[in-house]
Amino acid sequence: VILLVLGKMFCKYVGSIWFIMSVLVFLCLVFVWMIGEGRVLKSPTINVVVSICDLSCSNFFLYMSALVFVPSGRLGFSSLLVLQDKWEQIVGQDSTLEIFQHITLMTLDTIMKCAFSHEGSVQLDRKYKSYIQAVEDLNDLVFSRVRNIFHQNDIIYRVSSNGCRANSACKLAHDHTDQVIKSRRSQLQDEEELEKLKKKRRLDFLDILLFARMENGKGLSDKDLRAEVDTFMFEGHDTTASGISWIFYALATNPEHQQRCRKEIQSLLGDGASITWNDLDKMPYTTMCIKEALRIYPPVPGVSRELSSPVTFPDGRSLPKGIHVMLSFYGLHHNPNVWQNPEVFDPSRFAPGSSRHSHSFLPFSGGARNCIGKQFAMNELKVAVALTLLRFELLPDPTRVPIPIPRIVLKSKNGIHLHLKKLQ
Repeated sequence: VILLVLGKMFCKYVGSIWFIMSVLVFLCLVFVWMIGEGRVLKSPTINVVVSICDLSCSNFFLYMSALVFVPSGRLGFSSLLVLQDKWEQIVGQDSTLEIFQHITLMTLDTIMKCAFSHEGSVQLDRKYKSYIQAVEDLNDLVFSRVRNIFHQNDIIYRVSSNGCRANSACKLAHDHTDQVIKSRRSQLQDEEELEKLKKKRRLDFLDILLFARMENGKGLSDKDLRAEVDTFMFEGHDTTASGISWIFYALATNPEHQQRCRKEIQSLLGDGASITWNDLDKMPYTTMCIKEALRIYPPVPGVSRELSSPVTFPDGRSLPKGIHVMLSFYGLHHNPNVWQNPEVFDPSRFAPGSSRHSHSFLPFSGGARNCIGKQFAMNELKVAVALTLLRFELLPDPTRVPIPIPRIVLKSKNGIHLHLKKLQ
């Protein structure tokens, strides 16, 4: 009832029916309960993990970001090259490609290598497709559960067909996470591997957790480890895949901006044989286009938060401290009172020196609970866009216009289909 009231109240200010739709995304809370507690619980264990992460994250994500553009043959850059090579083999002049699934495998490959010491290629190993499918199923099942009043009861839901499917998907996702942790623990039993670890400039995320110690001197339990790895595994690939896919679609439907980005990248990188850390600050127009695409298609359309203090709205109505509210980033980004002509793709909104409210653009949320991997994600987006535009021209498929649907991440009901034309 509170959520419906909030929907009506905010719709007056947001001016978009999408707010009411995205209210349903409060399923984020349910999803966290299903797949992992991660950074959201106020327990002593999680507080210790958050402290570890907060102390290490600036260095850790700086390190991860650097790994994204290590030359071919290593880590994130190689993951993108595997994807592009695959695209070259399967696309023709007149064929279209559903890009979301391919990009999801690429971003999972990247996060596995950068954060979890994974060796090999997720994109070339068919077993990882089952994990991708499990995450997709959980997105749909949680959304479906929220709309069914009878399924709010845990007992009823567990014996329902959807509940059984959700339990099966959760088990598959947890099994995948357990295997990642088990594999890394096994590697760390080897003295040679430990010596390599000591020589590393920075520990990756999983190593930080495995070497972490609680206040009582004990390491994190398997349950706590799984919760953190579940959260990073999901947030580290699915949201980024959504962002990259919708950016490609936005550029495909705005060819003049796509071409201007390509010229900027060509003047900076030439044939794209290498890309450096410093290059990312030298593509301002491409960055503007990425941000504008994230405004129109925010990877996470909404989040739920507990009010830490009362909130009073312009009309005098207020909400008390302690209740949960839904924040619609999609509604915010499409609000004509905040953005002029919000449905128009206009990168100049993000031109250097342009003025806007500090909280009018929140693709990575904001405040103390914002995305701790936003710098890594933004750099990955830049690398993916830059190197893809050097190899392909992106063209829309007018017969398959994507239909955005709010899930935990923003997806398309009918996929995102593009023509990919290889550049000479």
